[in-house]
Parts: sequence; C-alpha cells; structure tokens
Amino acid sequence: MRTLFSLVGLLVVLAIIAMIAKKQLQAVAPAIVPPAPATADGNAPTVQEQSRAAQQKLLQDTNRALEQGAARASDSQP
Repeated sequence: MRTLFSLVGLLVVLAIIAMIAKKQLQAVAPAIVPPAPATADGNAPTVQEQSRAAQQKLLQDTNRALEQGAARASDSQP
C-alpha cells in the first residue's frame, strides 16, 4: 500500500513538472516574423532581405530588453 501511494505521488509530481515545463517553453517560444511587405517597385523581398530584416528586429528587441533590465536594476537600487 505504501509503495502504491509513493508511486502515485511520484506520478503526480511528474505531471506537475511537465505542465510547468510546457508553460515555460510556450512562454519563450520564438515569435514568428511576418513576411516583409512588397518593396516600392512591387517586387517581393528576397530571402536575404527577409533574413536581414529578421536579424534587425531581433537586435532591436534584444537591445530594448537589455535597456529595460538596466532601468529596472537602477530603479531598484537605493
């Protein structure tokens, strides 16, 4: 009986950990970059242009996050 309760308890703990891990992985999933709009001359952007745009967006997002973190750190210090 004691072994059965231990096994059930272990399964409950594993289920809770799995749910938490799933939520965490969904929270940090990379955002899908929408395709870039057509250029002024009506041509669709090339893969290289799309790649540069995605890299630029990632760089801007990272810099903004770092600035926000630095601002929070400086606000929390007395």
